[in-house]
Amino acid sequence: MKTDLLIRGEALRMGEGQHKVVCPICSPQRKKKKERTLSLRVGDEGILYNCWHCSANGVVALEERYMPAKRSNKVALAVQHNWDDLNDKTISWLKGRGISKDTAEKAKIKSGVHYIGALQSQTDCVVFPYSNQGQTYAAKIRSLGDKGFACNGAPASFFNLDSVVAGDDLFICEGEMDVLAMMEAGFESCVSVPNGAVMKVVDGKIDPQDDNKFRFLWDAKKKIEKAHRIIIATDSDGAGQAMAEEIARRIGKDKCWKVEFPEGCKDANDVLLKHGKKGLEKVVQKIIPWPVAGLYDASHFYEELDEIYEKGMGSGASTGYSNVDEYYTVVEGQLTVVTGHPSSGKSEFIDQIMVNLAEQKGWKFAICSFENEPRLHIAKLISKHFSKPFFTGVTPRLTPDELERGKDFVREHFSFLYQNDGSLATIDGIVERLKIAVMRHGIRGAIIDPYNYIQKNGDMSETDWISEMLTQLRVFAQSHGIHLWFVAHPTKMMRGTDGKVPPPKGYDISGSAAWFAKADVGLSVHRPDPVANAISEIHVWKCRFSWVGKQGVADLFFSPVTSRYSIGDDNDNFPDVPSYKSEDVPF
Repeated sequence: MKTDLLIRGEALRMGEGQHKVVCPICSPQRKKKKERTLSLRVGDEGILYNCWHCSANGVVALEERYMPAKRSNKVALAVQHNWDDLNDKTISWLKGRGISKDTAEKAKIKSGVHYIGALQSQTDCVVFPYSNQGQTYAAKIRSLGDKGFACNGAPASFFNLDSVVAGDDLFICEGEMDVLAMMEAGFESCVSVPNGAVMKVVDGKIDPQDDNKFRFLWDAKKKIEKAHRIIIATDSDGAGQAMAEEIARRIGKDKCWKVEFPEGCKDANDVLLKHGKKGLEKVVQKIIPWPVAGLYDASHFYEELDEIYEKGMGSGASTGYSNVDEYYTVVEGQLTVVTGHPSSGKSEFIDQIMVNLAEQKGWKFAICSFENEPRLHIAKLISKHFSKPFFTGVTPRLTPDELERGKDFVREHFSFLYQNDGSLATIDGIVERLKIAVMRHGIRGAIIDPYNYIQKNGDMSETDWISEMLTQLRVFAQSHGIHLWFVAHPTKMMRGTDGKVPPPKGYDISGSAAWFAKADVGLSVHRPDPVANAISEIHVWKCRFSWVGKQGVADLFFSPVTSRYSIGDDNDNFPDVPSYKSEDVPF
C-alpha cells in the first residue's frame, strides 16, 4: 500500500506519458539520492513502474480522476506514442527479412512514423512493443530505410514474454528479429533480451559491473521455472556467447540447452534468410545440453581443449594474498570446505576473501551465517573494506562518510540469508534461496557458516546425510557457476607432545569422511599461539586440481582491531603486536 501511494504521487506530479524519475522506494537509502532509476509509464490503463536499481516493479491503478497534462519537451513532441497496425511498408520490410504478416501480428508488431536521432528526421519505422503482465510500457523502434534506432520508454523485460506458454521449451534470443524468425519456424514460446548483448566482456565472461543488466531474468522467474527446457539462441559472436553463459549460470545450467548456428550465420534471422524454415528447424533439432554433467560426445569439449592447449589452465581468482595464492585460488563452480578450532578466525578469513574479490573483481556474494547477526556482520565487512575499526577505541574509527560509503559497498556486493524465526534451516531451503540470489543479484560466491545449524534429513545417518548434502551443494555450485565455501567445526582434538593443539584437517571434521572426499579444496585456519601473537596459518590440506593450488601453509597477520588479514613484512618478520584474547574484539 505504501509503495502504491509513493508511485501514485510521482505519477500525479509528472502527468501522463513516459518518465524517468528518482525512485521514492530506494533513493532515501542510497548515496546517489537524485539518480533517476525509476521508469514510469502513466496512462489511462494505470501506472506501470520499474526501478533498475532496487527491482521494484508492478502496475498501480489510477484512483485519481484528474491527471496533470503531460509536460512538453522536444523529445516528447518528436516521438509518437500512438502506433498504427501494420502497413504495407512495414509488411514489405519484414518480408524482406523472412517474416510474414501473420507472424508479425502474433508478436503485436506495429508501424509508425518516428523521429530517429541518428537520422535527425521523422521516418517510417517498425515498432516492437514491450509488455509486462499485459501492459505495454515501452517499445523499440527501427527505421525502415537507413539503419536507425530509438526507444519509447525503457525496455526492461523480455520481448514477447506474454506469449510464452507454460510447459513449452522457452527460446532466449538476442534480438527481436530473431524472435520473429523463431516464430516463423513454428517456435512461438520465444523471447529476446531487452537491450541486446552486454558489450563489456572480460576473459570471455560478462563483467560483474554489468550484473544489474540481467534483472529481466528475475522478472521472468515464474515462466522460466515452468518452461520444459531453456534453449539459449543468442548470437554466435563473443558478446552473444558471453551473455549466453551468464544467462545459463543464473538460470541453472542443468535446465539449459545450447543452439549452434551453421557456418556463416550469426543468429536465428540469418539462418531463416539463408536456409529457410527447414534450416532453422534442423538447428533446433541439433541443440545440445549445456555442458554441466553427464555424458557428451568428446567433440563437445574440443573448443575448450584448444584453449587450454594455447593458453594453459591458468589459475583461479586471487585471494588477495600472494603467499596464499601459491596454495589456493578461487574458482567458480567449486566447493571449498573450511575448518578450524573455535575462535581461529575461519569465518573472518572467508569474509576477507569475499571483500577482496568484491574490491578487485566486482564479485557479488550471498552470506548464510548462523552465528553472525547481520548488523554486526555488515559492520565487520565495512571495517575490512576500509581497514578501520567500526567501534570507538584507541585507533580512529570509521568516519560517518566512510560508513555511508561502506553501506553502499555492502549493498552492492552482499546479500544475506537470515533465519530469524528460531527454526533450523534445511539444505533444500538454503539452496532455493541461493538460486534466487544467483538469478536476482548475479552472485558468484556464497558461504554457509557453519553446517551444524542445518536440520538433518529424516532418518538418515549423519554420515550419509553429510555425504548427500555435500553432493547436492557441489552440483549446485557447478550448475550455477558459483564458488561455495562451507564452514564446519572439527571434533575436539588432543594436545600434542609439544603441548599445542595441531591444526585440524578434513578427516578431523565431525560427522563424516565426506568432508574430505567431496571437497574440491579443503583448508584450515589455525592460530598456533593466539595469546602471544596474531599470526594465522592457512593450511591447504586438499586441492583437487593442480592448476587451482596445492597442499601447503601460508602465514597471515590478523588485526583484531580492523578484523582484517594482511601478509605482514615481506622479510617474513611479522610486526610486533600486543597480546590479545578473542573477547577483546568487539564483534
